[in-house]
Amino acid sequence: MGLTTSSTGTNLLNDDIALLKNKCDYTIAIAGNPNVGKSTIFNSLTGMHQHTGNWPGKTVANAAGITKFKDKNFLLVDIPGTYSLMSNSEEEEIARNYICFGDPDATILVLDATCLERNLNLVYQTMEITPNIIVCINLLDEAKRKGISIDLNRLEKELGVPVVGTIARKKKTLSNLMKRVVPLPVLQTMTFTRPSESNSTSWTAKWKTSMLPWPILP
Repeated sequence: MGLTTSSTGTNLLNDDIALLKNKCDYTIAIAGNPNVGKSTIFNSLTGMHQHTGNWPGKTVANAAGITKFKDKNFLLVDIPGTYSLMSNSEEEEIARNYICFGDPDATILVLDATCLERNLNLVYQTMEITPNIIVCINLLDEAKRKGISIDLNRLEKELGVPVVGTIARKKKTLSNLMKRVVPLPVLQTMTFTRPSESNSTSWTAKWKTSMLPWPILP
């Protein structure tokens, strides 16, 4: 499945969710492997303030909701769970296209603390697309029960992006997550060209990249 103009930009969201985006200060994508608690985090943050439907032209469901933090409205978009952005399935195509072209101000990548190494593959792939990511290490309670300890500060320094530990059912940990989302970095629009997969011509798309570094713990 290739990148096309119909799979980019505002065409990625249905009309109801696109209208919500105009009412919010920031848009945050929530991504991750299947079964890492991504949707639990999304539901805990948005509560009943959700809209659901299908991705335009797809049979895959989408969900978006609004959460308010520090007097700012955030549109959270729960993109399909995927192990990779290499576009081997419809879900992977949607996830990659939204991160590339859905124009999110940042992407939260939810990882399973009990199998961190496998989950980091998606982090590295996303970092090649955008620097505006927050790594959320979820299921810390499950990891503790299995005797797994994760040095979040060291991981943050190694990756060079914010890393936050969460237990999706505990609101305090989700508040800590949102604290790392705010303040968002200064953003600048960059333009790139890539050969089309359907013909030999080139086309242009845009993404946002950080002009200033994310705040990294000392």
